[in-house]
Amino acid sequence: MLKTRYTIAYVALMTLVIVASNFLVQFPLNAEVAGINLADILTWGAFSYPVAFLITDLTNRQFGPQAARKVVFAGFVVGVTLSFFTSAPRIAIASGSAYLAGQLLDIAVFNRLRRQAWWRAPLIGSLIGSALDTVMFFSLSFAAFFVFLGPNEPFALEAAPILGAFAAEAPRWISWAIGDFAVKMIVGLVMLLPYGALMNVLRPMQPARAN
Repeated sequence: MLKTRYTIAYVALMTLVIVASNFLVQFPLNAEVAGINLADILTWGAFSYPVAFLITDLTNRQFGPQAARKVVFAGFVVGVTLSFFTSAPRIAIASGSAYLAGQLLDIAVFNRLRRQAWWRAPLIGSLIGSALDTVMFFSLSFAAFFVFLGPNEPFALEAAPILGAFAAEAPRWISWAIGDFAVKMIVGLVMLLPYGALMNVLRPMQPARAN
């Protein structure tokens, strides 16, 4: 019964993060850092989305990988449904695929490292999962190769200075991906604070196998 209540709470939190991220992705971050106009490469959704990895890791720590996967799949259903209503099919496919792959990789890495230093599993798991999520989402959404998923976005494919500040040029979506992953790394580090604070509250309820 306790496990069911906690799992429902984790699913509710994951749903909230997905819904919030889908809403906040509409709003650019209006700021400038080191000559880089962040509004060109970041939205507020980049800051809320990585919280999903914290929820997954807390579920994994407390109940193991099977329960964590249930929470991830619940978030997948919500995320894909919202994406199809709010964005183009190609973006929806990219979003759902990247979310699912990144979260499942995070669960696998976390479970392998869970008996090491307390910070290693959540940090390395979220960073590796975020890297896969970022590569998959931006490649599937904007790379010309994946045109079979939907029409290419000409603006995303235009060559522009990387991050709008360097001499080297690349398709705009490359800068978007770099900026997105940079934020995910920062948020991943910050998320160690609530994870560490909750460790003694959300203790493992059962032994977890490395599966």
